[in-house]
Order: sequence, then structure tokens, then C-alpha cells
Amino acid sequence: MTTNRFSLPKASLLTLLMTGASATSLGIYSAAAQEDNTVSRQKTITVTATRRDESLVDVPYNISAVTGADIEAASILDEAELLRSIPGVAVVDRGARNSGTLNSARIRGLAVDSNGLGDYAVSAVASVSTYVNDTPIFANFLLRDLERVEVLRGPQGTLYGSGSLGGTIRYITRDPDLGEYNGYVSASGSSVEGSESLGFSADGAFNMPLGDKAALRIVGSAGDYPGITDYVNVYELDSSGIPVAPNGILDPAASYKSVEDADTVDVWMGRATLLLEPTDTMSIKVVHTRQSDEVGGRRQSTVGQDGFGNTYGDYENGSVQLEPSSRDINATSLEAEFDLGFATLTSSTSHYDHTGESVSENTGFYAQAGFLSFYYNYPRPMASAVRTFADEAVVQEVRLVSDGGETFDYVIGGFYRKQQLEGTQSSFLPGFKNWWDAFLPSAASAVTGDQDFAYRRTENFEEMALFGELTWHASSDLDLTIGARYFDNESENVTFLDLPLYAGFSDPTNASFSASEDDVLFKLNASWHYNDYDMLYGTISEGYRRGGSNAVPLTGTFAEDPRWQIYTPDSVVNYELGVKGERGDIRYDVSTFFVDWTDPQLNTASTNWGFFTVQNGGEAQSYGLEASLDGYLNDNWHYSLGYAYVNAELTKDFYAPDRPAPAAPIALDGSMLPGTPEHQLNWALDYTRDLNDWTWYSRVDGYYQSETRNGVGVSPTFNVPLDGFAIWNATTTFTRNNTSVSLWMKNITNDDGVTGVYTEAYMGTAPAQGYFGNANKQLISLPRTIGVTVRQNF
Repeated sequence: MTTNRFSLPKASLLTLLMTGASATSLGIYSAAAQEDNTVSRQKTITVTATRRDESLVDVPYNISAVTGADIEAASILDEAELLRSIPGVAVVDRGARNSGTLNSARIRGLAVDSNGLGDYAVSAVASVSTYVNDTPIFANFLLRDLERVEVLRGPQGTLYGSGSLGGTIRYITRDPDLGEYNGYVSASGSSVEGSESLGFSADGAFNMPLGDKAALRIVGSAGDYPGITDYVNVYELDSSGIPVAPNGILDPAASYKSVEDADTVDVWMGRATLLLEPTDTMSIKVVHTRQSDEVGGRRQSTVGQDGFGNTYGDYENGSVQLEPSSRDINATSLEAEFDLGFATLTSSTSHYDHTGESVSENTGFYAQAGFLSFYYNYPRPMASAVRTFADEAVVQEVRLVSDGGETFDYVIGGFYRKQQLEGTQSSFLPGFKNWWDAFLPSAASAVTGDQDFAYRRTENFEEMALFGELTWHASSDLDLTIGARYFDNESENVTFLDLPLYAGFSDPTNASFSASEDDVLFKLNASWHYNDYDMLYGTISEGYRRGGSNAVPLTGTFAEDPRWQIYTPDSVVNYELGVKGERGDIRYDVSTFFVDWTDPQLNTASTNWGFFTVQNGGEAQSYGLEASLDGYLNDNWHYSLGYAYVNAELTKDFYAPDRPAPAAPIALDGSMLPGTPEHQLNWALDYTRDLNDWTWYSRVDGYYQSETRNGVGVSPTFNVPLDGFAIWNATTTFTRNNTSVSLWMKNITNDDGVTGVYTEAYMGTAPAQGYFGNANKQLISLPRTIGVTVRQNF
């Protein structure tokens, strides 16, 4: 593997970075100069981003933090709403269906995959790493009983075991409280636009001391939410699961139904945390979390008409079958800390097992690709794709963190992960075998059954890394940090592939391939406290994402070009310059950045039979500005503002590995990377007032993003523009003693908030091929939702 070493960008770019940060610093300094710098209403937010307890404003990086109390006060419902409240974080909102399959967060534009992905677990890892406490895992757990959420922008491989390209998101759960009983129970009811039913949820936590040196905290949450999407073209199925259309779907005997509010969500989560502090120098914490989701269908709307010319209405989906999903996850971690006097030794051992399945309608895809002609005009086509995913890993991380020296501080760590990923797809054309036998009984043996595609991919990864940082306190106001990461990864891929429908065409293929990679990454950081209130910081850091193998067959019916077999790691060099500080009631953070991205990985399909393959290609870059401002107007009024400008694009033509130039590229130099808007703005204003025995808290917040692209490439099948949108939310809460009542509204203006599409050209209607449904879809945000929450603390 070859990794880009530090090479400064052009002088004009450095000038832009310096000018942007300096001008912003001067502007904030002027605005805050008249503030009383000795008295502040700001609450100190302590984070552990640097692996030490440190105030948010003292961390010499671009970091945001949202406390659990803020999440509860704003009645934040899900991860999409949470991430929209954080400057510079884009999110593809797919709703609850398969929400734990694919990481939807995008930081600094580092994404090349289509926004329409989400039905299956892709092979390449996400550009943003996620942690639950010290466990690197993406699971999209419910946001319940959290201490805080930290968002670190840019590569973080010298502080965290799991490497990343764009950044890291940490979900930190609340620890048990020693020596006291406490907890809460809450219940919510809600009504969402487009639904005929009400939604309900219940949450609770109970903290129980176990003597003076131990405590147990148990958290539970359950939700039953109605759907909003009506599936209006669904085939009636007989007892064998075959569409009721004995003479074809146009025959009067054909039977259809409309299923209202199909995308129901039933979810529950439980978490138990045991904290032991047997001595003043030892702490042991065991956390076990379990979550289970059952989702009835997609929160995605079809645009246009069905094959009969009927126009779809709001929240209507044209698929000819229901598309449920489910998943289960168990995660257990053991975290131990030992105060050695000169440093703190931390060990984190974890195991998780994450599995799920979904059913998708593929008929529209078959019709647009011309595949239905292979079925001899089968009169009632319904192509079903049954997909599963599994992710299981054992993770061990050890860190030694100095307790704070006058001249030097250090972090030294080791990381090991053994992970197995599995993805399967079984595709069926229900009833085809019965129809074939009646249509051509003399050739009944030519068709083996209803299954027309079988795929199974098993990947094993073994990763080892050594990482660390050394900080030199050059003076009382200047810190210099150097960091490094050495990694050694091995992977093995075993893939099974078959098209079993026709006996003469079936050629089961098993292919395997292995790969390995190792390298060293570096980081440089400097921070200068140029007065008592403000800090200037700069960072140059490298990031990487592991490579792997596609294990495509090289012989037989499904043979592929060997250049598809492996994909190498992709890497970035991140340059960042920022200023942050706190003056009186104002806390701010502004940074400019430039990211040079080499060998970006694209999840795609190969030219012939390959599936879920990944390729490297081209180069990309991203540059922009991120800013946040938090302050108080007086004792009652508090505000926050965030803005991000991101210009993310390919800087080189993108070719398939078996079709280099002068063949036509997959994507062109200058193409905007998908999913990240050029402009993002988020804001919030809240008001707190005491009313006799009551406290009244009200908040209004909003989010805006400019136009984005659905995919990257020259094909309009995927690369289409997505309009910008704005979402407004509001909540008001009355609290007396330990009881609170909250009224809240999400998406007040009921904006569609489309963040991805499956286009008509990809999955639309095709009456000429016997497909009269329509599987084109828009990924819409949660429509206007009104709710009430009652909470009792004890």
C-alpha cells in the first residue's frame, strides 16, 4: 500500500485557510470585546476526545459535543435529527428501515456512494467511524440515557483504535451513580402527518447502589410507531406466496390491495451498566446492550404514475409487495481503568453480534434492466430480493495516558479487532416454476424452481494497530503534538454466486481471495493560546480506510476480469486551521480545512456478474469552512448557530478497473460528491423562565441544506440533483419538582427533506414488460409530527 505523505497544498489554498481563520477570529473578537470576560453563563462541557477529561474549548481540534440533557430538552427523536443539529455533519435519512445497516453520517464531503444505497451492507467501511463508549461499532442504538455525543472532524487514527477518513462520532452512555438511588420514567404519544394511528413510546432508567463501591444502572426503552406510507399496488398472495393472477396481472381475476401505513416501527432497547470502584485507583465497568427492530416497510414515496396511468399521492409507494426489515444486536463491553500515579491505564474489551434481514421488491430493477425478457413473458412478475447481513467482532484496545506533565504529555495505545462480515441475497420470482411447467411441460426439468439468484459473501478481517501522540508544552501558551499510527491488516473473502433458475445456465461458483496491508500514518498539531480567552490551532493529519477483496470468479460462466479481485485502502491528508474560545457568554469555534483524498473506494457492481464489489479510482478533494457560535442574550435567552461550507468533488476521471482510458469514465473530474450540501446552516433559540413553582422552557430550532447530488457518475440513472430544504422544530416544557410535561413538534412546515432517490430510470414502471407497479422512490424526512412527553424523575 502507498500512502500520501505530507505535501503542503498550493500557496493560494494556505492563504485561503489563513485568511478565513484570521478574519473570523478578528470578527468574533470585535463582537465579544465589550462582553464581561469575568462572568459567564456558559456551562462547562467536559469531553474525553483527547482521552483526558478536558473542557470543550480547550481541545485543540474541531470538535462538537451535545449533552444528554440537551438531547432530552430538545426532545430529539432519532440520529438524523441529532446529526442535523451539529455543524458540518450531513445525513442521508432513510428512516427506520435498515437504519443499522449503513452509516448515514457524512463529514467534510468524504462520500462517493449513492444516497440510494441502504438495502444491503456494503463491503467498504464507512468514512466516518462510530463508537459506543470505547467500542467501535455502528448500530444506530436508540438515543436514551446518554451522557453526551462527541463529533470529531478529520482523521482520528492516532487517538482511537479504529481508523477513519472523515471523522469520528462517539455515543457515551451515562455511568451509574455510586451511593444513591435515582432514575426516571417517561411516556410519549405522537401523531405524524399521513398516518391514521398514534405512536407511543416508554422509557425508563433505574440506578441502584450496591454498597459503597458499586452501582447498577438499568435502562429500557420501547416504541410502537405507526407508519405513514401506503403501499397501493400490492399483489394479493395465495397460500404459497404467489400473486393471485392466474391469467396474468391484467386479467379481471387479478387481485390487488392497498396497505395503509405499512412502514410501522416496533423497537425496544435494554441496557445494563455495572460500575465497580473497589479502590480509589481502580474502576471497572461492564455494559451490555440489546436492541431489536421490526419495521414494516419503507418511509419512501413514489413519484409519478403507475403502469395504468394513475398518479401517486403523498406518502404512497408503488412497490407490488411489502418490504419489511428486522434486526437484532447484542453488545457487551468490559472497560477497566487503573490510576498508576504517573498515568492512567485503560483496557477495553468488547464483543458484539449484529444481524438483520430485509425483503425488497426488485421487479422495477428487473424491468428497467430488461431482465424480465429472460422469463418468457411470465404474466405476473414479482421479483423479491431477500437480504441478510451479519457483523460480529471481538475488539481489544489498551491505552496509557499520562496524567499531565509540565513539559510533556503522551497517549500510547494498542488496538486489535477480529471481525466477520456476512452478506447474502436470495432472489425469487414467485410462481415461475409452476407457470413454466404448465407453459412447457415437455421442458419442465429446464427450470429448477423460483430462485433466480443466490449470493453469499463472507469476509474475515484481522486488524492490529499501535498508535499514540506526544505533546510538548513548549511554553505556557504553546503546545506542539506529533502523533503516529502503525497498522497491519489481513483480510479474507469467500464468495458464493449462482443463477440457479435455469438448469443449463446454473454454474455455482465459489471464489476466495486474501489480502494484507500495513503502513504508518502521521499527525502534527499546534495550538497557541494567544490570550486568556482564545486559541489558534492547526492540524495536518493522515487517515485511511482499510482495503479488502471482492473474490470475483475468474473462470466459468461468471468469470470476471482479475482487476476486480481486490480494492486497496483509500487515504486522505487533512489540513486544518482554526480558532476557538470563550468570551463572556459567547463560545465559538471556526475552522477552515482542505482534504486530499487518494484512491476513493466506490461500492458498485462489475460489468458482468459481480455483486457488492468495491473499486478504487480517481482522486478527490474537499475544502471549506465550519463555524459554530453558542451564547446567551441574558439570563433567559440562549442561542446557538452553526454553518458549514463544503466543496467536495472528484479531481480526476473515475474509471472501472477493467475499462481504463480511453474508455468512457464512470465519473468525470469536477463531479460533485454525493450527499454533502455545499451550504449547511443550523440554529436554535431557547427561553427559560421561572413561573412560581414551575420552570418554563421553550425552544425552536432549524436546519437548512442546499442542493445535493444523489450519486457520482455520468449516468443519470443515479446522478440526479436533490433540492435543498429546511426543517423547523419546536418544543415547550413545564417542570415542577421532579415532574415535567413537554409538547413538541417536528418538521413544522412539513418539508419533504429528500436526501436520496431511486430514480424512474433505475426502478420505474414498465407496462411493456408486464410491470405495472412503480418502484421509484424518494427518501423523505419524518413528516410533521406532534407529540407530548410526560417524565417523572426520582
